[in-house]
Amino acid sequence: MRVYMAFAALMLVVETTQSMPCAPQEFTDGIVCVCNDTYCDTLEDVEPTGENDFVAVSSSKSGMRFAVSKGEFTKVAPISLDYDRNEPIVILRPKRSFWDSIIGIFESKNATIKVDRSITYQEIVGFGGALTGSASWNLDQLTPALQNHVYRSFYSKDKGIAYNMLRLTIGGSDFDFEPWAYNEFPENDASLSNFTKLDPRDARKVEQIKQLMEISNNKNIKFYGTAWSPPKWMKTNNAWTGPSALKLEYYQTWADYHLKWLELMDQAGLNMWGISTGNEPINGVIGFLIIKFLSLGWIPQTQAKWLAENFGPTLRNSKYKNILIMGPEDQRIVLPNWLDIMESTVKGSTSYLDGISLHWYWDFFIPASFLDKSHDQFEGKIIINTESSAGSFPLQRHMPILGDWGRAEQYLNDFMSDFQHHLNGWIDWNLILDEQGGPNYVQNFVDAPIIRANDSTLIYKQPLFYAIGHFSRFMQPGSVRVEASSSERNVKTAAFKQPDGSIALVVHNREYTTVNLEVEDSVRGTIKLSLPGKSIHTIIYK
Repeated sequence: MRVYMAFAALMLVVETTQSMPCAPQEFTDGIVCVCNDTYCDTLEDVEPTGENDFVAVSSSKSGMRFAVSKGEFTKVAPISLDYDRNEPIVILRPKRSFWDSIIGIFESKNATIKVDRSITYQEIVGFGGALTGSASWNLDQLTPALQNHVYRSFYSKDKGIAYNMLRLTIGGSDFDFEPWAYNEFPENDASLSNFTKLDPRDARKVEQIKQLMEISNNKNIKFYGTAWSPPKWMKTNNAWTGPSALKLEYYQTWADYHLKWLELMDQAGLNMWGISTGNEPINGVIGFLIIKFLSLGWIPQTQAKWLAENFGPTLRNSKYKNILIMGPEDQRIVLPNWLDIMESTVKGSTSYLDGISLHWYWDFFIPASFLDKSHDQFEGKIIINTESSAGSFPLQRHMPILGDWGRAEQYLNDFMSDFQHHLNGWIDWNLILDEQGGPNYVQNFVDAPIIRANDSTLIYKQPLFYAIGHFSRFMQPGSVRVEASSSERNVKTAAFKQPDGSIALVVHNREYTTVNLEVEDSVRGTIKLSLPGKSIHTIIYK
């Protein structure tokens, strides 16, 4: 369908696409998009056709979700990307709060973004989420049709947000009904004689993953494994949680444990891309004071010894020698000192690490410059955020908040910051949780991009699903960040050259008011856009 709108005596063509629009439902804190057995929104036809064409994908606090507009660089009148002001492309009409209406009275602001594609930075590895025990269980509560909507929404390259990474737990995590590990019995069994087949919970995940790949038509997923804890008998405290370390006599056993898991996954048909040195090692050193789920404590000195003498050689001398090893898999406050201490303890230990993995939970305390230091000192190693979830911080509601735009902005703020500081990829936490934010055996409830309704007949796509999608759909593996700068501190931007040569420019308007934006590209020229308050846009052009 084509709609013609007049702007200052100039005729502009805006085209809607064949995407299935959001089916909105308003909750106290905002709007979600609802999917049932027969309907779920999609994102399709977002490639520009001509040399001067661009496509803009827009989401906002006021209710836009992947609204698609099209225009040309040759047009000189501003193009409004706020559907509330362009009746022909209305998808839904959410109620605005009183204060949003008052703020909207104020005069709009102006901003300029300059894109210089001749200046390039890091290459993108990808985006993904985690299939935890809880996510797997929640999927199984849904009908096959709804399960397929979840798979397609996350992993389809032409209908969804094009995830290409999937994190798996090696044994249990807090997002399970109970703590567990392989070979819990017999105890003190260094040969791991009972580690001969996949646990039924993992076998079910494999079945789900195969269905996911089939439904999404995505066979190029990077699988990434992380262990939380070995069986209790390998640990100094003989417990799932609390202050702990790996017993020296089981250093090689713990390395063999990882290898056995890789072998069983391989036999089941999943080829792993990466594996970590273990989840959040400081949880078992000082984190146990507040963290009550299963963990294994490491300090850099002991982890260096295990990696250099056991885990690294075991993996590199196996048929899985090309699987990437990532670490330390903890908050970025430990960088780069953790790796410095490892290297000074056992020279060459960090050479076994192909990349640096970190979690986002302390990011609001720790500046992104910590990533720069790690990149500069350990050049050549990729940097990936391997876990994030909203609702986990102190003084927050530890549960999903249906429709909350603020949590989407938490993600957007981190994306805009971290990808400006050498980050190569991002793996979110649970793909799907229930309305409580679980199940979780220690009640460590959090939010997720998709929430299963209590009666299991619906799923809710949270605003943070769309926030992630504005990056993941358009930053496919092999994309390269290019120089982009904004004249306004509350208009954040990042630009990426995709493998096909097109540019994906992401713009986050953090203002409550409209921003009149001028985009200047070093090759293509200039376009003018009008961005509604509290909105995110991905602009794609050649």
